[in-house]
Amino acid sequence: MASAQDIIENDIPGVLKEKPELAKDINSVIHFNITGDNGGTWTLDCTKSEGWVTKGAEGSPKMTVTVSNDDFVKIRAKQLNAQMAAMQGKLKFKPMDMGLAMKLAKLLG
Repeated sequence: MASAQDIIENDIPGVLKEKPELAKDINSVIHFNITGDNGGTWTLDCTKSEGWVTKGAEGSPKMTVTVSNDDFVKIRAKQLNAQMAAMQGKLKFKPMDMGLAMKLAKLLG
């Protein structure tokens, strides 16, 4: 089973290489705070043209996404709807920026 680390460090950069317009669309720094087993913190910097993902919290984010490793993997695998997860409190955005969250959904979907 994939982990949030695999998705953040491998899948997301892969998608951004294929669709660089997504990075331009997001154009923000986002922190991922993954809780539970295989958890950790990663920074997604879509203001750059490459090298988008780094381990740890770097810079000041426009938004921080907090979710458990298991739920993040389920969202990526389309086994859990991100909107439902957010309403159930499993997926948290701080501050809640609906526009940015929707752009992020395109990247993860």
